[in-house]
This record gives sequence, structure tokens and C-alpha cells, in this order.
Amino acid sequence: MIRVLVVDDDFMVAKVHSGYVTRTEGFEVVGVAHNGADALKAVSALKPDLVLLDVYLPDVNGLDVLKSLRANEDVDVIVITAATDVDTVRSAMRGGVLHYLIKPFDYSALRDQLAHFASLRERFHGLDSAGQADVDQVFGARPTSKPLLPKGLTPETARLVENALRSHPEGLSASECASSTGVARVSARRYLEHFVTMGRAEVRLRYGGTGRPERIYALV
Repeated sequence: MIRVLVVDDDFMVAKVHSGYVTRTEGFEVVGVAHNGADALKAVSALKPDLVLLDVYLPDVNGLDVLKSLRANEDVDVIVITAATDVDTVRSAMRGGVLHYLIKPFDYSALRDQLAHFASLRERFHGLDSAGQADVDQVFGARPTSKPLLPKGLTPETARLVENALRSHPEGLSASECASSTGVARVSARRYLEHFVTMGRAEVRLRYGGTGRPERIYALV
């Protein structure tokens, strides 16, 4: 299991982010801190593999926490913050963070970065030297929050189906999605099931008077 420390001054936000981490296979939350001093103590005591670090902390700036971690601890960091000014983003990059996520974001955005981190750990495990492909994975293109679609699915139709879901927050069936988007029912269901697989949608059963229950899809 990859051990994660969540650092955020907002108790509810920290709880949400902790839930995202716990929801991701292969990861566990080993601690939560709500200020910089407690974050440094927790890293020293718990030795997490990864820190999700907020910038706006009540006692010190999160970037100062990052500097201290870089000087004293062997831990990776992903910044999670509402700070959008370029100087803060640039300072985080210079501090060696793995990624910079701007609040608010959904589960899929964090999940992609956690998956990227896990793949890096697996790739470098047991290596004595790194080839160019290994280095490219670290310094090359980062993953996006929208993963590649399976064969036969197109981004254009995926957007149509996603828009249909957004227009029906109460959920809709594959048949209703097909009517709304103009695509075939079988195709609509493939896209809907793909969204469920990726954690971007959830499914529930709608029971009628007779026959099998109908699958109803809604965005998470």
C-alpha cells in the first residue's frame, strides 16, 4: 500500500480528499494535518510515501513546508490548493512537486495523479539505472483527467453523452440517453458503462411494474 498524508486547513476538504485516496486501490491515508507544524511532525513520525499539500495553511505557507520537506525528508509531494497565481505555481514546480491540482476538482483528477505516482514507483522499483524511457515517464507529458477511450468510442460522442448526463442530474437510462443524443441505444450504453468503469458515473436500478429493472446512470 502507498501511504499518504493529507494536509489541508479545512477539515471537510481534508475529509473529502482522504475519501478520494481511500477509494483508490493501492493507497491508504496514514494521517491528516491541518497546519504546517503538524504536517512536518506527521511526516517525520509517519514516514508517508506521498503528501497531498495545501498552500494556504493557518500558521505557515505550504511552500515553506515544501522547502522543509525537501531539506529534511525523503517524500514525494502533490500540491492541492486554490492558489492560481503563477508565482505560486512556479515556486511549487521549483520545489520539485509531482503535480499541482487546483481546487475544486473531482475524484478522477486526483485518481489520475495517484495512478501516475503508483506507476512511477513500480517502474523505478529495483532499478539501478534509468533508461530514457524511464526518465521520459517522469519528466514527460503528465496524464490528463480524461483517459483514452476504448476502441470504437470517440471523444465527440463521449462529450455528447456526458452533456446528456449533465442535463439529467437525476439520471437517465441508455434508451433515454440515446433519444437525447441521437446515437444508437447500444452505443449509448457503451459510453455510459465506460463512464461507470472510470468512476465518473454511477449506476442504480429502476424497477418498473414488470420485467427486468432498468439501469439508470448519473454523473458522480
